[in-house]
Amino acid sequence: MDLNTVKERAGPREFSPADDLPREYREAATRMIEFHANSEIMGAYLERPFIRQAPSIDRKLAFSAKVQDEIGHGQLLYRAAESLGVKTREEMLDDLANGDGKFLNCFHYPLKSWVEIPMISFFVDGAAMRRQATLRRTSWEPYAHAMDKVCFEEGFHVKHGEDILKELMTGSRAEQQRTQEAFEEWWPRIIQFFGPTDDKSTHHDFAASVGLKQQSNDELRDAFLDQYIPKARKHGLEIPDEPRIRERDDGTYAVEEGDLDWDEFFTIAKNDYEPGLGQINGRKQAQEAVQWVRETIEDDATTAGGHAPQAAD
Repeated sequence: MDLNTVKERAGPREFSPADDLPREYREAATRMIEFHANSEIMGAYLERPFIRQAPSIDRKLAFSAKVQDEIGHGQLLYRAAESLGVKTREEMLDDLANGDGKFLNCFHYPLKSWVEIPMISFFVDGAAMRRQATLRRTSWEPYAHAMDKVCFEEGFHVKHGEDILKELMTGSRAEQQRTQEAFEEWWPRIIQFFGPTDDKSTHHDFAASVGLKQQSNDELRDAFLDQYIPKARKHGLEIPDEPRIRERDDGTYAVEEGDLDWDEFFTIAKNDYEPGLGQINGRKQAQEAVQWVRETIEDDATTAGGHAPQAAD
């Protein structure tokens, strides 16, 4: 199948591993899905230490389940990417550990305290839901099928994050103040979650033309602001003065994109941001720590004359 035919046929769940797709499509889809899978893994590693810091047994159980879900989402997405025949799952995981794999900007920043948890579990996961809901109509069928499960589970994550935010914002004045301060720190990062502005996006036009993406970065960003500015205010958070948010005549919102620190964003995009390097090194150490388990499983399977099962992370 040539590229023009792909563009003509592009539609929701149109292409599968049975199709002979041009390399341009397969490489673009692999890059997009690998980025998504990496982000699920790195998000889980960022949140994992807070299982122990959760303030109650119920929170610990729910947060533990959330982290497990995110790792499972990464697994699904690596398989969806692998089915394109460009890279293996092992190659993608190695690239992530070696600092070559890219992932979302928000997961390059450290989490320092429990009051920051709803910044990820409510706002970042809410932003992810905006994007992932559109990806259920992506043209690569295995990716769309993975999104069915991911979106179902992410809905629970967002509700849990909102419940944590509600608890903090109805707690002591000190808790409310610390949560507001965390929100002010994270708000610009959350807005940048959707990527560079449309005029700076290098992959959108092609991805949209072959049905991989359904909406542009700016369209997704504006839709998120319309939904989550009212929610933030409902829970007592004040929208920071910077970046400036303007309200249109129809009641929708748009950010003054020039107020955002795009130099820092693109440094992160190149995996050159210092705190993010710590996250990457942590992932590499975790992968190396369980390498002996993988090798043992593979050796046992080989000795038994069977095939080695897929190793989980």
